[in-house]
Amino acid sequence: MLRTGLQTALRMVYPPRCLACGGLVEQDNGLCASCFTQTPFITGLVCDLCGIPLPGQSDEAVHCDSCLSMARPWTRGRAALRYESVGRRLVLALKHGDRHDIVGTAADWMAQAVPQSLPDDTVVIPVPLHLTRLLRRRFNQSALLAQAVARRLGLDYMPDALNRTRRTESLNGKSRDARYCELSDSITANPRRVQKLCGRPVLLVDDVMTSGATVSACATACHAAQSGEVTVLVLARV
Repeated sequence: MLRTGLQTALRMVYPPRCLACGGLVEQDNGLCASCFTQTPFITGLVCDLCGIPLPGQSDEAVHCDSCLSMARPWTRGRAALRYESVGRRLVLALKHGDRHDIVGTAADWMAQAVPQSLPDDTVVIPVPLHLTRLLRRRFNQSALLAQAVARRLGLDYMPDALNRTRRTESLNGKSRDARYCELSDSITANPRRVQKLCGRPVLLVDDVMTSGATVSACATACHAAQSGEVTVLVLARV
């Protein structure tokens, strides 16, 4: 009874707020009706490699033109949201606004987007940040998402499996080729984790996928460590 009373008092002082707009909602870590209808969840037919929405229907795996035009070093990929409207607002709030309260709900959406049941020995790995960027931002949003996703799926989480050995320039506004060139040889497997990666399937987690250059560099590093198949999971797809 005391605990219930304290929870009621806290709700009176700090009522639940919509993750996107800050309006009042009934439950913690949720969206109001208006924001929910504007959240671009990805449903229906998607590219089996990068998760981008596609028109039509198919009972077989299909690939988008971009994935058909270039080899992808991962096996399957999915995204929970399109990077627009409320989806974009949530990603930016998490990445640049220290909104860690978004992580739990975002991880729920991402876990539901996983393309199939993953092997029990799958290890969940986040896209790494360079040390200087990590010190400036104070956290890695991809690591927060990866940890929460691993917890929901009951899988092992390895936050330090990959290292970003070279600080890269911002990829904003760069072409696909420029992104791949910038990230070339910038991510490697952590020598202390290579043995634990060997032969194990990987679920690679990031916040946003644009061209796929970042997750490509990470998947290549995993394969260099002789990992098993790599599946990519992101919160939002541009």
